[in-house]
Amino acid sequence: MRVSLFLVILLALANTGQSDWKMAEKSIVTRWAKQVTPENAWREYPRPQFVRDQWQSLNGLWDFALQPASRPAPSTYQDKILVPFCVESALSGVGKSVTADDRIWYRREFTVPQDWSGQDVILHFEAVDFSAAVWVNGAFVGAHKGAYDRFSFDITAYLRRSGSQSLLVCVDDPSSLGTQARGKQQMPQRGIWYTPVSGIWQTVWMEAVSSNAALREVKITPDIDAETVTVVPMLWAPTQKNVQVRVTVMDGAKRVAQARVRADQPVTIDIRSPKLWSPDDPFLYDLKLETLDPESGQVVDRVSSYFGMRKISLGAGPSNKIMYLNNKPLFHYGTLDQGWWPDGLHTPPSDEGMKYDVQVTKDMGFNMIRKHIKVEPDRWYYWCDKIGIMVWQDMPSGMVVIPKDPSEDQKNDRPHHVQHVGRDAPDLARRTADSAQFEWEMRRMMDLHYNAPSIVMWVPFNEGWGQYDTCRISDAIKAYDPTRLVNAVSGWALRPCGDIYDIHSYQKKVTVPKLFADRASVVGEYGGIGYPVQGHLWDPEMRNWGYQTYQSAEALLENYIAKFEQIVAMKVKGVSGAVYTQTTDVEGEVNGLMTYDRQVIKMDPEKLRELHSVLYE
Repeated sequence: MRVSLFLVILLALANTGQSDWKMAEKSIVTRWAKQVTPENAWREYPRPQFVRDQWQSLNGLWDFALQPASRPAPSTYQDKILVPFCVESALSGVGKSVTADDRIWYRREFTVPQDWSGQDVILHFEAVDFSAAVWVNGAFVGAHKGAYDRFSFDITAYLRRSGSQSLLVCVDDPSSLGTQARGKQQMPQRGIWYTPVSGIWQTVWMEAVSSNAALREVKITPDIDAETVTVVPMLWAPTQKNVQVRVTVMDGAKRVAQARVRADQPVTIDIRSPKLWSPDDPFLYDLKLETLDPESGQVVDRVSSYFGMRKISLGAGPSNKIMYLNNKPLFHYGTLDQGWWPDGLHTPPSDEGMKYDVQVTKDMGFNMIRKHIKVEPDRWYYWCDKIGIMVWQDMPSGMVVIPKDPSEDQKNDRPHHVQHVGRDAPDLARRTADSAQFEWEMRRMMDLHYNAPSIVMWVPFNEGWGQYDTCRISDAIKAYDPTRLVNAVSGWALRPCGDIYDIHSYQKKVTVPKLFADRASVVGEYGGIGYPVQGHLWDPEMRNWGYQTYQSAEALLENYIAKFEQIVAMKVKGVSGAVYTQTTDVEGEVNGLMTYDRQVIKMDPEKLRELHSVLYE
């Protein structure tokens, strides 16, 4: 009897977290969402290009409160939220809207592993939308603004010697009433604009690092022409000591090269007859970084990373410039990927689900993804690197909402309700503080994903949304990262700068872009063919739309082929790439190759792969 009672108590304790949480009601969810629990939510190491052994996830159930921003921090918390899912999502367990007048409060207790004693403890937030402040054990640690870049704090000095530690986070998010970079978030959701995302939406975690010369980041630049890779290992803080870093390049178990360099200095390493990264053969070299104690020479910090040897450039085409990969012409054909989920919104339900989208895109015969005005978790780029798919990376748009005349008919194909540049209008004027924040976040996006071989292009502006100082910003990006192409603006308000001339065309007869002697020409968006699959709609009662909408898979395929054949003809003339809208349905949009819940692939991947192969011949 006592044994049975003891087992009941143990089971009750083990299931406490589960009983405090359930997914908010949604009409459709993905199969991965059904597997999520507070115990298994996003447990993978969040930064695959900078891996240490000693780390601990802080994802799971946190105390939660949503209240007016004018009120002080709550003394009690009645609700729970599942981190790292945003407040508005079903998987958070909350599923509530957040207004510009609200403030989000998070609280949790944690313990530091005993074997971390004598080391520094770093607290990491992979992404919080938008403005966060953090306290540890009642002491203010720091703050951060920006929805898409990670941030970290050394919390060693704020920790108690042992026992439970407390973590408090508050977040403000002006949503679509602010000017911050937010991509397609809008309140209220409609048309091509989606449910807003507020609060923590990527992994929160901590790790132990050496208090003596720990590495903070590494910058890796391959050069396939010189057959070298340049590595810059950087410490947490500058030091006058001669801290050496041992850099080892590996091909599986085989050591390719090794060198030593002083921390915060570059070292160029020969990679003779390098294996090149490409969509056909996405080979990755492993990289080991070890910092050495200046006095004893012993290893005090170890980090694992990887890189790909690849080159993206422009070269000669039929009568114009075209895109080259590894000094050979390669047509870029990809999908417009919004990165939205019915259950997690910005946050995929799991790493497996996130990988699925990338793998299915590759299986369909696409060699590229345009990541549309969203920055993904680091692991998404890891899967693109591993699976072998190129990425055009957009900067999330920042813009001002313009009040819409209620008497005007709602239109879904153009953003009439946000401040944007007309085709022939001058760039917008932007407030100094707003532009400074936008450009800071843009540089952070470039810095944090610089090492990803899959990313081959930066796209600062889309369709005139919040577009300002276009050529200055395009030139600055190119100067800051000359290893990639720059698409100054994708569609609509085009400018004579950057490496790419990019038009959008959703008509049945796809517009052919002009050709240039100094830029490659692409169709940055086309297609958008709608097919609503009953039983897999986000809201069956709303207008579910595409640019042209059909009611059967057969009609969808027929019209897809008709548009695709126009792209093939453009390639022959010298067009360099095209982006089909889109990977999945998103909320009211039904123009995806998959349904929003990823349950139905609308066209046979093998048939698409065979069809698309002609572009790469």
